[in-house]
Amino acid sequence: MPGGRLTQQERQRIAAGLADSLAYAEIARRLDRPTSTITREVMRNGGPTAYRADLAHRATERRARRRTITASPGSGPLPRPHEPDDAVTEYAETLTTVLMASGLPTMAARILTCLFTTDAGSLTAAELTRRLQVSPASVSKAITFLDGQSLVRRERGDGRRERYVVDDDLFYQATIASTRANDQLVAVARRGVALLGADTPAAARLENIARFLDFISESITRAAEQARDILRTAR
Repeated sequence: MPGGRLTQQERQRIAAGLADSLAYAEIARRLDRPTSTITREVMRNGGPTAYRADLAHRATERRARRRTITASPGSGPLPRPHEPDDAVTEYAETLTTVLMASGLPTMAARILTCLFTTDAGSLTAAELTRRLQVSPASVSKAITFLDGQSLVRRERGDGRRERYVVDDDLFYQATIASTRANDQLVAVARRGVALLGADTPAAARLENIARFLDFISESITRAAEQARDILRTAR
């Protein structure tokens, strides 16, 4: 039924659809499910290239067991100290899925979700390791990626511990870094124009690419600076 949990048989059909290179919308249509359900299921469980029906089903069962609250007769639910409630957990999973769909690797998306949803906006490697229940090496690799994309900032905390920070300038910094990558492509395209000869079709194609990216970069940079100034004024 469309509103219930995915069954193991449905997950097997999802895996078969992915193997056949079907779009999420087509898989959803065949299962009579919303496309968002299929997208979230796949991205939560390794993405389209790593999705495995049996592993996804077991992972869902584990999550369900963690959310089950055992109550004694005549009493309310037992407290679960230091654990987020179900709504927060559900939101974190949704945010992680969206970040993955935007192109982030799974661990990088999970780390960003942790940082976004903490009041401090910063965590140490040890804190991330405990929260995500992963190895320090996994955290280190993902942080290196995020740092390279200007999506986190490193700071020295108490003692020698390094903290990873997301702040109000996060998306401004990431946007500017993206336009710089565009600028490099513009420069390389224009070198190709000079090399191939300005009167050739290939050179004309490269020049059009350079002009397009020039315009996009300038527009994005201007919009990012305006948005940053507006947000700073509103504080």
